[in-house]
Amino acid sequence: MNIKASIGIDIEAQLRRELALCYRLIDFFGWTEMIFNHISLRLPGEDRQYLVNPFGLNYNEVTPDNLLTVDVTGHLIGKSNYQPNPAGFALHGAIHEARDDLHCIIHAHTTPISAVAQKQTGLSHDNFYGAQLEGRIGYHMFEGITLFDEERERMVASLGTGDVLILRNHGVAVGAADVPRAFMLLWVVQRAAEIQCQAAAILGPDSVLPGHVRQQCVTNSQKLIEEGSFARLFFDAAVRRMVTAQGQLF
Repeated sequence: MNIKASIGIDIEAQLRRELALCYRLIDFFGWTEMIFNHISLRLPGEDRQYLVNPFGLNYNEVTPDNLLTVDVTGHLIGKSNYQPNPAGFALHGAIHEARDDLHCIIHAHTTPISAVAQKQTGLSHDNFYGAQLEGRIGYHMFEGITLFDEERERMVASLGTGDVLILRNHGVAVGAADVPRAFMLLWVVQRAAEIQCQAAAILGPDSVLPGHVRQQCVTNSQKLIEEGSFARLFFDAAVRRMVTAQGQLF
């Protein structure tokens, strides 16, 4: 084996471990939807291959070794005892194909996020977390279960240049350059939705943030994330918390 090939294997092993840890974190924080939904991660190379969970396994059963490699349509590459869910990969494949900057995509149906997705007003930008998402969210109207190729272009158009796609009456997809940043972004969206749902249960009007304050929150938070280490510290801390509670995972 040449050095270049060895480096490629080492990088894939690292990515497999990070993605498997992300699946376990989503389960640990209670954000799963039984065997449904995906977290996908692009592998290095020009042939557009992606890691994704085996269909039928719970998120707490995902390991680096049982992750599947699929093409942009969600079809299995190579051999495995498991099968992917190509229909479920439709959303991921559409975004991956259109956005080279979003290497990791997480799709979730948490209760607070799905509740906000059902409201006409969408996600509020008037709490600490929602303010960080100003101008970063696209909204896509619900067309039924995402199964058909003709919806792909409309989903991508709805996302635009953002990194959060709220699927009306459905859930959310978030995308980022790597696993730690995608996980942290989902956490921010989840916290924003949780606070919005709690605030809606309290009588009285909300305190509305001025536009310039929201924009400053976006600028400051994005600067921290773009430096790279901030999301890594956050991700590693979450993993340590999980390992402390559950023991060694794999």
